[in-house]
Amino acid sequence: MLKIIFVTVFIAAPFTAMAQTSPENNAQPSGDAGHGKILFISDGCSECHGTVGQGGVGPHLAPKPLPAEAIASYIRHPAGVMPPYAASVVSDADVADIASYLRSVPAQPKLGSLPELND
Repeated sequence: MLKIIFVTVFIAAPFTAMAQTSPENNAQPSGDAGHGKILFISDGCSECHGTVGQGGVGPHLAPKPLPAEAIASYIRHPAGVMPPYAASVVSDADVADIASYLRSVPAQPKLGSLPELND
């Protein structure tokens, strides 16, 4: 009996984990993009990552930023020269707002699609 329970749990566990991390269950946390933009500028993110996350000294962050959880993890324990930001400085709600702002940044148009540059 114990062997059957062990086998059932051992085999079912990966499928349960897959269901919990499926795209339907892995939605981005909502945030306030307007507040996120204010934080992105005032907390100094834009100094290295550009005002719209286009990159500069630091890598580009937008469009198509990392999920808010990954952003939070990285800013708490960054690599390289980026300073760490504790949750007491940038809360998880603030990170969700910043991620929402970065998600709101539209992709830049391709140079060939701008008539002004094709004259």
